Amino acid sequence: MHLEYLSLINYKNFEADQYEFDSSINCLVGRNGAGKTTILDAIYHLAFTKSYFNPQSTQNVRHGEELFTLEGKFKVNEKQLDLLIGFKKGNKKIIKVNGKTYERISDHIGKIPLVIISPADRDLISEGSETRRKFVDSIISQSDAAYLKALLKYNQALSQRNSLLKYFAKNNVFQEETLALYDEILLENGTIIFEKRKAFLSLFTQDFIEQYKAISPIETEQVAVRYDSELLHTDFKELLKQSLSKDRLVQYTSSGVHKDDLLLLLNDYPIKKFGSQGQQKSFLIALRFAQYAFLKNQKNQKPIVLLDDIFDKLDDQRVMRLVALVENDFFGQLFISDTNSNRTEEVVKATGRPYVIHHLE
Repeated sequence: MHLEYLSLINYKNFEADQYEFDSSINCLVGRNGAGKTTILDAIYHLAFTKSYFNPQSTQNVRHGEELFTLEGKFKVNEKQLDLLIGFKKGNKKIIKVNGKTYERISDHIGKIPLVIISPADRDLISEGSETRRKFVDSIISQSDAAYLKALLKYNQALSQRNSLLKYFAKNNVFQEETLALYDEILLENGTIIFEKRKAFLSLFTQDFIEQYKAISPIETEQVAVRYDSELLHTDFKELLKQSLSKDRLVQYTSSGVHKDDLLLLLNDYPIKKFGSQGQQKSFLIALRFAQYAFLKNQKNQKPIVLLDDIFDKLDDQRVMRLVALVENDFFGQLFISDTNSNRTEEVVKATGRPYVIHHLE
């Protein structure tokens, strides 16, 4: 699959621009602030119905304007897919595929498999567990509609249960029967989420280790991604029962799959504390390449890949290993942003694949 055409109107710093893309490699070159990352973000937005960098729709509207529109023409399994996303302040976002409006935005997730590699990925190591859960959720949701459905139901019930706990505390009351209704929804959907995350990570970890070795083939570096969940040790129903007193005290649900995490390890130690900058970069890229490999196998097609300012963050050795992956047809359509035109052209020429360079002023 690939993106053939992109139109941006009043999206971030763009007033009205159109681009045609090659099915192989597309380079976006220009100084900082020229809009390279915005174009990549617009492509991401078309795939996930929200911005990668700022999911608040109102903050993606160009200053002084009331609305934005994004239009993309994709070729998916030799079929045309025309996608339009429109948002006007004060209204709901509209998403149309081939002229038909989605009743539920979630129905679109997975239609355009996509992987982004960005400097913002460092948050996967440096930030808290929520960032890593979102990473896992975004991958599984692109290939498993049942998982996304369970996740949405779980999060809605979690929010309602937390509101109820606050109501109990504020009014000095407790209605166990009402709370039990939300517990049932959490149990049903949380169990689905837990089992699917566990199955996913058993496959993903294998891909991740292979990708890390391809990027950094140093035998003394043993990497691992481990699933950390309370449900690995305690039944979910029992967990909710045990944490009820604490939940009432703190006024939120303190146990469940919304507390899951990934342990990112180098030689059995947290890479956040014991990994060098180079090791952390290799780790993050391997995570994204493993995401790509998983989606490629699940969807039976090559996801679109967005590389945001990646050459500026890698040493020559890692760049050449990336080039080798592109050269051996591991990737399908690539989008690359860079400030250095000569460096970009030198790198993409080495792949031997067709490419187009868009110069942004």
